[in-house]
Amino acid sequence: MSESGTVKVSYIFPNGDKYEGECCHTSDGVAMRKGFGTQTSSSGTTYTGEWNDDKMNGSGTLSHPSGAVYKGQFRDNMYHGSGTYHFPDGTKYSGTFSNNRLEGEGEFTDPEGLVWTGNFHGKAAPGLKLKLNM
Repeated sequence: MSESGTVKVSYIFPNGDKYEGECCHTSDGVAMRKGFGTQTSSSGTTYTGEWNDDKMNGSGTLSHPSGAVYKGQFRDNMYHGSGTYHFPDGTKYSGTFSNNRLEGEGEFTDPEGLVWTGNFHGKAAPGLKLKLNM
């Protein structure tokens, strides 16, 4: 058997990071984050959501001290899948992410509250269209 059942833990890492949530033990006794949990880094970044293979995998929310917040899908500690990223200045992007980058169909709300739609590719978004509120 490679893994035993999931247990709840509260753990403080040597660097000051703190994890509270579910984990499992591998056959060689190593504890790995798996299930639902919250990790708060010593710098103030907080992730609450699903874990698998000791990484952020699944749905979750990552809040940064700057005020930036990402809520959506994660794969191997990266924004991956559908999600919404709120920037500290009040702007936001809702759409598809691939390995921490904006990728595919999405909507960007600018500082004036105008919504722009189109295809995003990293920092480029050629041909954005203004979405009219009627």
